[in-house]
This record gives sequence, C-alpha cells and structure tokens, in this order.
Amino acid sequence: MTRFDADTPTDRRKLFADAVTAHRTRGSAFLTIEAESADELSFGESEEAADDDEAEEKPDPWLQFAEKTFNLDVTDEEHDRLNALVDDYPEFRVDALDSPDAAEGTNVRITARSDANRLSDFADRVFTEIYERDESYRAWVVQV
Repeated sequence: MTRFDADTPTDRRKLFADAVTAHRTRGSAFLTIEAESADELSFGESEEAADDDEAEEKPDPWLQFAEKTFNLDVTDEEHDRLNALVDDYPEFRVDALDSPDAAEGTNVRITARSDANRLSDFADRVFTEIYERDESYRAWVVQV
C-alpha cells in the first residue's frame, strides 16, 4: 500500500479494499481503520467552549479486521444501528458481545466472510451509519 488516508466514499472504499488485500497477503494479525473526530470546532464556536472541562470528549471511532472478523466498540444507540446494518449483509453475523461493567459501551465482533470490496463497503457504512460521520469524513488505515 502506498496511501493510507482518503476522504471521499469511492476513495475510502478503494483504500479499505486495498488494506484488506494487504492484510490478507501479508498475513498480518489485523488491520485498523480510524475516522476523524466529530468533536472538532464548529464554525463560530469559541475555543473556550471547546476547552470546557464539562465537554464530553469521545474517542475517534475505529474498526479492526482480522482474518474474517470485524471488531468495534459501540454505544447502545450505535449498537441498534449496527444490528440493522448487519441485516443488510446476510453473509455477516454478530458472534460476540462484551459489555464490561467499567465500560460505557459494547465491544462487538462480527464474522464477515466476503471479498475485499464487500468488506470495504461495510467498513465505510460503519463510519457513516453507525458512527454518523458525514460523506466527506477522512479515514486512515493506521495498521495493516
């Protein structure tokens, strides 16, 4: 792979498919994709408001893929959307849910037996539909 980020749907899906192919070719342990933060300053918002101690800071969303399994963390609301998304992929199934008492969400593992293009389509939809990033969000393949 020679590029590691993209910010249009077509470029992201090509990037994700290339990352899946590289992961499979290299036999790496997993690949990780991260999306830009939605918590960046909005137009007209003051830096003082962004630095407010009471402001809730969410981690940047991420998605891992290893062999034939996606791994991601979701809130309860995101989990409901994820279940609806998985329904669109009959060859995928939710295999494991882990909700530790100390965590505010659920770690989900999804078995996904498919080609790189179908996997990349799912990955992009996770960021737009589950994590609610807009169509021009930037994603990075941070580990292959």
